[in-house]
Amino acid sequence: MSRYKPRAKKKRLIKKGSQTKWAPFWSVPKKFGKGRRVHPGRHTVKKRSWRRIKTKA
Repeated sequence: MSRYKPRAKKKRLIKKGSQTKWAPFWSVPKKFGKGRRVHPGRHTVKKRSWRRIKTKA
């Protein structure tokens, strides 16, 4: 990638980066119930890594 990135492209990359984070810890009991221990990454919709899947940003 180039050294200087346009502002619009930076904003798109920031958005893509934030979409790949885990869900918040408090959302697990809300979705699966209080007794169930599930990893917060299990119900994150978009799972993407910069190594595996590239974006069109």
